[in-house]
Amino acid sequence: MYLTIEETAVYLSMPVHQVRDYVLEGRIKAVHDGDQFLINQAQFERHLDQVEEMKRQIDEWRNTPIPEDIDVKDED
Repeated sequence: MYLTIEETAVYLSMPVHQVRDYVLEGRIKAVHDGDQFLINQAQFERHLDQVEEMKRQIDEWRNTPIPEDIDVKDED
């Protein structure tokens, strides 16, 4: 599904001018149909899915206990 710049701004909860700037800078991919820019909504869904997966992996890593090392010596 394609969104206009205004619809994308609402979808991302961003100001319209910021979305327009990102499109012109190439940070958001869009196609120009001669009248307006159209942005594929799926690119944001994939990005958000990847961010959520990365957060899950980081949480899993943080919650993994550090194993006791049997070779640790108290050198006091």
